[in-house]
Amino acid sequence: MDIVLHRAPQGILLIERGNPPHGWALPGGFIDCGESAEQAAVREALEETGLAVRLTGLLGVYSDPDRDPRFHTLSVAYTVECDDDAIPCAGDDARNARFFPLDALPADIAFDHRRIIADFAKKVSRSA
Repeated sequence: MDIVLHRAPQGILLIERGNPPHGWALPGGFIDCGESAEQAAVREALEETGLAVRLTGLLGVYSDPDRDPRFHTLSVAYTVECDDDAIPCAGDDARNARFFPLDALPADIAFDHRRIIADFAKKVSRSA
């Protein structure tokens, strides 16, 4: 599962992965046994960014067999929010955590996260 945290005007929160595949990615990870996808989203956000997030919606489900070069995975992507003054701090397997403007994303985005971000951007532009 993946989370999308967007703050205007800072942009979207990405983490720099410490493990292969390297690059920038949305915070997220795997669901532990006995855990719901929603619980995993909140836990992974805290572990990778130090932020206590609140779910605000379901963005989509991503299941392309090629979305993860390691093996076939399915991701449930949630939109989240957190306190405006909360500052991300990389943790767990993240080397860095920072915001990027939607029009200035890094070139090396892992997995299918560029597609997830594009879907989020479309959703934001329709509601504006």
